[in-house]
Amino acid sequence: MDIHWYPGHMAKTRKLLIENIKLIDVVIEILDARIPFSSKNPDFENLAGNKPGIIALNKSDLADPNMTKPWLKWYKNKGHECIEVNSISGKGFNEVKKSIKKLVADKMSRYREKGIVNKSIRTMVVGIPNVGKSSFINKLAGRSSAKTGDKPGVTRGKQWIKIQKDIDLLDTPGMLWPKIKNKESGLNLAYTGAVKDEVYDTIEAAALFLTKIKDRYPELLNKRYKVIMPDAQNGMELLEITARKRGCLLPGGEVDFTRISSIVLDEFRSGRIGAITLESPQEVKNE
Repeated sequence: MDIHWYPGHMAKTRKLLIENIKLIDVVIEILDARIPFSSKNPDFENLAGNKPGIIALNKSDLADPNMTKPWLKWYKNKGHECIEVNSISGKGFNEVKKSIKKLVADKMSRYREKGIVNKSIRTMVVGIPNVGKSSFINKLAGRSSAKTGDKPGVTRGKQWIKIQKDIDLLDTPGMLWPKIKNKESGLNLAYTGAVKDEVYDTIEAAALFLTKIKDRYPELLNKRYKVIMPDAQNGMELLEITARKRGCLLPGGEVDFTRISSIVLDEFRSGRIGAITLESPQEVKNE
């Protein structure tokens, strides 16, 4: 199943980034800690050029902590400033603020030498849809400054937000890239809600998701849906068993696949199935 979603407002976002990048000192890219590779938009590095950057692994409360550590190491080994953050608890946010100032310390020092004082650091937050950018910004600012939601596409225009007296932040809409070549990444984006449910077959996606969880986290599948391996041989059988366990049935006892698919994807996205990471550095080492 191929996943693609690049509506007109994303093309406008790309233009917005190009127009504003010259104003920016530090670029903060928000990734989903459950899919640290799939949620990284390859266009952002090209657009940012040589601007200093920070990678924030957001939604770490929903990810497998045993997998987050290897991903932090993976990105740091590639030369990135990478920080684990939790926009609910505030974990990692002091480190983010310190990193912003560290990355531009020399630049700010040169301003002071020229007699330019009270110069604000201008940062830009970028990320794919539904990665938690607005929640991240609100936690960083210590107040509700950005619109939040659990559906992709909540933020549609740019807005400047004062983070501290010396840090300004430009919020931008979520943006995917025109052609998602890696099919597995496309599916991961669908599972996490980065792509609108209306643009793909949610039943097929839910079946593929359950197959993946069966292999990676069978104990969570059993705990949440009472599915004991090997009760099913493929994703559709898993989906049917799960539906019957949950009572998602149509008149006559037929399975309501649409309803159970929505339940499974929603429960993963909200963390009710458990702390799950869908990819490992070993799987993408050659990418």
